[in-house]
Amino acid sequence: MTRSVLVPSSLTREAEDKREATRKLGYVARAAVVFRVDRLVVFPDAEGETGRFDDGFVDTVLRYAATPPYLRKEAWGRRDELEFVGVLPPLRVASRTGSGSDDSGSSRQGIVTEVGSDDRVRVNCGLQHPVSLPVPPTMATPTEGERVSVRVTSREPVRARLTDDPLPGYRVAREDVSTALARPDAGVRIAASRHGESLSASRLDSVVESVRENVTVAFGAPERGLPEMFGISPDEVTDAAGADAPAVRDESSDAAASGGDDEPHARFDLWLNTVPNQGSEVVRTEEALFATLATLTLE
Repeated sequence: MTRSVLVPSSLTREAEDKREATRKLGYVARAAVVFRVDRLVVFPDAEGETGRFDDGFVDTVLRYAATPPYLRKEAWGRRDELEFVGVLPPLRVASRTGSGSDDSGSSRQGIVTEVGSDDRVRVNCGLQHPVSLPVPPTMATPTEGERVSVRVTSREPVRARLTDDPLPGYRVAREDVSTALARPDAGVRIAASRHGESLSASRLDSVVESVRENVTVAFGAPERGLPEMFGISPDEVTDAAGADAPAVRDESSDAAASGGDDEPHARFDLWLNTVPNQGSEVVRTEEALFATLATLTLE
């Protein structure tokens, strides 16, 4: 199963300063880890950006947060975007292999620091020194700067090997909405919006059942929802999200699947309001992430 979440580059547009913007992104990273998001996609929303932060601020901070603490200095050094990363909450990412400790036989993340010509790479995996490791015949040679999985079988002396174990946590990508929704593993494509169909107890079973495989969920920005980003009227979304709307459109009649409509909003299977009857005038994006993913990941 692949879970993908799409957030706009304007995600921090209402933040008063870089510290508050960084803290907000920390909550987004926490939601992604708590609910085992695989891909966190930052899509461009130039019209919604305020210009107070450098271009790429959102994806840079999210990538940093996803980097294990013992690799951050090697991977990032000093950057203006990372001035206030000390306010980021710890993610404490659980290993997907069940072996995430520092003990012998543990699985660790590493960063490739050098690629040799003899099918070997040097990897910094948080041990005392980078280690030189052969690339298994079944693996493609990683590139410099790439994160890899390393199985440490002994620390004194150091013995380790590259593995194809899935990396824990989320991966960050930067691409437009249409590209993200057209991926083969996009699965059910959901737009989270207060103008969408209200998620009720009677609809919960069918929605959850439809996303048991791959799912992609898109979110808007503060005071700038997905309808505004896509240039459509909220009434169009409300009208389409009637009480009899299916949980997922029939893909045989899906214009997006047939390539007949390149508009991003036409590619969604469902517009969904996961915080119906909200008690606050505004539900922040990071709050919407927790509410939405908590619902969609029910067993």
